[in-house]
Amino acid sequence: MPDFSNRITELLNIDYPLIQAGMIWASGWRLASAVSNAGGLGLIGSGSMGPEVLREHIRKCKAATAKPFGVNLPLLYPGIDKQVQVILEEGVKIIFSSAGNPTAWTGVLKKKGITVVHVVSSSKFAKKAEEAGCDAVVAEGFEAGGHNGREETTTMVLVPAVCNAVKIPVIAAGGIATGKQMLAAMVLGAEAVQMGTRFVASEEASSHTSFKERVVAAQEGDTLLVMKKLNPVRLLKNGFFNKVQDAEFGGASVDSMKELLGKGRAKKGMFEGEMDEGELEIGEVSAIINEILPASEIVKAVWREFNEKLANPLQHL
Repeated sequence: MPDFSNRITELLNIDYPLIQAGMIWASGWRLASAVSNAGGLGLIGSGSMGPEVLREHIRKCKAATAKPFGVNLPLLYPGIDKQVQVILEEGVKIIFSSAGNPTAWTGVLKKKGITVVHVVSSSKFAKKAEEAGCDAVVAEGFEAGGHNGREETTTMVLVPAVCNAVKIPVIAAGGIATGKQMLAAMVLGAEAVQMGTRFVASEEASSHTSFKERVVAAQEGDTLLVMKKLNPVRLLKNGFFNKVQDAEFGGASVDSMKELLGKGRAKKGMFEGEMDEGELEIGEVSAIINEILPASEIVKAVWREFNEKLANPLQHL
């Protein structure tokens, strides 16, 4: 066991204060178990799974690791009650909820002894999560990939604001992929970090190889937050992105944006590998990720760099 302990490592019973985000089409049992086995907390991303597929991933994750893991539960997705039933039946101990009101399910989950962490994009929502009984919150800045807060508050501003607003532990997310960034987030008051984009570019991520390659090839400015009228999401620029941006600049209605998005667009891009017409959700930090690595190596590298910078924070590397 590493010589490190704080409220998050104790709450989640993990070695390192490092959580892998539950990204849709990327975070199956292979990735979650690999991160957990490496000492972090792996999360199964249930947003792209039906109830029985989720059950299969939970069971396979249990078989692949004896360490804690959790499930990311997007609260606004249809069929949430069936997913919760599977989570309860399979004895999942940790839930990271997102994209919805934490009061809806936190009480139910807590009564079953489940640790609940909720993802927020503002201090206002962090307070609501605390009032709902959540054990911790993830303060996710708008640098993050995928669905995002309308406030467009950066991680550097959001993390200390949320830390000042609540008494429960805060996990920083959005634009974090290295040990140096992890240290910066914890100096701001976070007690752990959650990384999504860095783990998309891992060998165990279930996302398509073509998508992973696009992620590591991304440069500064290659992602942008769009679909603000519908549901803000950060995307890599491609043919579909251009259509979305043109529609927004042209004043398209919410219904028109829904029609343009259609069904299965994220699966088409991130899982099936359609790089031009698919929806490619990824964070800004993709600009500094240059290689696809095993998840265990990512965890080790982040923790090693964190400790090196902690020992000598002002040394320029």
